[in-house]
Amino acid sequence: MRRLFGSVRARAALGATVVVAVALVAAGLAVLLVLRANLIDQADLQAEVDAQNVASQVAVGRPYGDLEWPDGRPVQVVGEDGQVLAVSEDLEAIQGAGSSGVRVGGGGPDRSDGSGEDDDDDDPGRGEVSSDAPSLSSGSATVDGERADYRFAAVEATTPRGRTVTVYAGAPLAAEQAAVGTVREAMLIGLPALLVVVGGVTWLVTRRALRPVEGIRREMAAITASEDLSRRVPEPDAHDEVARLAVTTNETLAALEASVERQRRFVADASHELRSPIASLRTQLEVGAAHPELLDVEGAVRDTVRLQGLAADLLLLARLDAGERPGQGRVDLGALVREEVSQRTADRVPVAVEGSGVFEVTGSRGQLARVLGNLLDNAQRHARSSVGIRLRGVGGGAVIVEVADDGAGVPVGERERIFERFVRLDDARARDDGGAGLGLAIARDVATRHGGSLRVGEGEGGGALFTLRLPAAVA
Repeated sequence: MRRLFGSVRARAALGATVVVAVALVAAGLAVLLVLRANLIDQADLQAEVDAQNVASQVAVGRPYGDLEWPDGRPVQVVGEDGQVLAVSEDLEAIQGAGSSGVRVGGGGPDRSDGSGEDDDDDDPGRGEVSSDAPSLSSGSATVDGERADYRFAAVEATTPRGRTVTVYAGAPLAAEQAAVGTVREAMLIGLPALLVVVGGVTWLVTRRALRPVEGIRREMAAITASEDLSRRVPEPDAHDEVARLAVTTNETLAALEASVERQRRFVADASHELRSPIASLRTQLEVGAAHPELLDVEGAVRDTVRLQGLAADLLLLARLDAGERPGQGRVDLGALVREEVSQRTADRVPVAVEGSGVFEVTGSRGQLARVLGNLLDNAQRHARSSVGIRLRGVGGGAVIVEVADDGAGVPVGERERIFERFVRLDDARARDDGGAGLGLAIARDVATRHGGSLRVGEGEGGGALFTLRLPAAVA
């Protein structure tokens, strides 16, 4: 049972069936109530008409024995003292009217009042029928051996002699009961069949709608089992939510494939870059162990420093890839630039700083110092005679740091590629002349995570011009 209703199709079919069932039951009850009320109103009207007719005859003084009764419907005339004065033909029993009696009280009709005869007095005239709304009630009666339910209307009338009587006339409820019963039986028979149809149609429609989802699920399961991220899920031709899900899934797979490929390439390149300084350092140590007089201490220190820097770069990239967020401290880029330049006493080309003042940004001081250091290292590596760094603020709340050199510059087709990891242009392939190809990649990654950007263009002297743009700190 849990497995059955764990299906979206089953839950959708069950939900639709329950909703339709509740709606149909509510609508059916409303129809039954309205139908019953209308039929009862019709019976009340019929009973009122019969009661008014008989009361009119009593008011004009017609004798009780000569009253015209409605065909097959019970009528009872009752006096103020509850005495039955007249009843309709074939009435054998009655409940719910003025009295339960069906025989005329006092041995027969009262011929001294309402009989139309007067031995001593003048013509008494005529009585009247009450204008008040008749009272209505439910009851039962037996007419000509058949017992049935009725609606009774009570109308008061005054005889020519001034005697007040009440006429009770009944209208049968057989039509109301038959109609309500027929509708109820039809609902009891039709409702389950309709619910079966609704549930079945919902199941089929949902199954058809979810068929592409099942295809996506199977393909994703196959991709997970094979670990082949180059595969893609099928995309339906329809322009609905399922098609958009398939497109998004394929985009996610493409991004995941690219990420895994970058990771593999990163690991391979890192292993390759680490192998050279480690092998060189090992060779020098082995030679030094065998022949101490041949130990190249400066070379060993150089390889160790290079190895240490590469490890630091790899560690920083790992932290950035893991989603490390920059700090929220306020950093004065002007002071940071001057501090960084003052520490670079061993640079082969002097660095000229242009721009004074306070240029505050929000972020990590250590990471921003790494960006400036990497940009200056790159400029020193390619400059011929000069390196310049300029700070300025621009409209829109941004701080610009420009690092320029007078070297050969960066070809237009390579200006985005140089920001990839472990990428070195052809003229910087030699490890003695260039780094591992991580400095610019780290610089752009840090700039992006600080909400800024890093681009390269052509400087005024034809060399490379790196432009770092960072949002200024909010005052």
